[in-house]
Amino acid sequence: NHAGAKYGTGYCDAQCPHDIKFIDGEANSLNWNSTSDPPVGHFGTCCAEMDIWEANSMATAYTPHPCEIKGQRRCEGLACGDNEKGERYRGVCDKDGCDFNSYRMGEKSFYGADSSFSLNTKKPVTVVTQFLTVDGTDTGELSEIRRFYMQDGKTIPNSHATLLGPGAGNSITDQFCSAQKAAFKDTNDFHAKGALRKMGEALERGMVLVLSLWDDTKAN
Repeated sequence: NHAGAKYGTGYCDAQCPHDIKFIDGEANSLNWNSTSDPPVGHFGTCCAEMDIWEANSMATAYTPHPCEIKGQRRCEGLACGDNEKGERYRGVCDKDGCDFNSYRMGEKSFYGADSSFSLNTKKPVTVVTQFLTVDGTDTGELSEIRRFYMQDGKTIPNSHATLLGPGAGNSITDQFCSAQKAAFKDTNDFHAKGALRKMGEALERGMVLVLSLWDDTKAN
């Protein structure tokens, strides 16, 4: 199946999903021995993922997910990092990523659905994401992913990560990510998979923009 992104095939992300029907032009046969219900495909499909805008009216996050590999790869076994097998951090991609979620980072009055919040989600908002490099050039190594908003004619900087203490900043950097992982006692798979340098390399190669509406049936 060579229909491609225009018709919804060829998808991949850092979660190495197994429910993709066609991978590398071949049907992904169901794995009836899987613990998933319904059964999922035998293969997964992995690639770097940049969640540039995950949001509803009450919360928002943006999250880079680097991978050790270049481009897309059909995976099986350990490379997929399947959660059900306890292999999440042994796969080729960083499934956790390094997220900036204002509420989780300690600023609970920044983003919400009324005028008491710094950013009121009941009004139109322009979301701006900047990818900054160490030397300020388009081809330099990625060093920071910065976010700000525009609403009612005003520029609204992203909130600061007050939970992480002074100097943590209000953008995604390798330093911010390490501090976040330490604060929540999370595995720093972001660093292990190459951090912002690897994410920048993926962006430089080119990525497909995917838009979707979704929920999480496992987490309700």
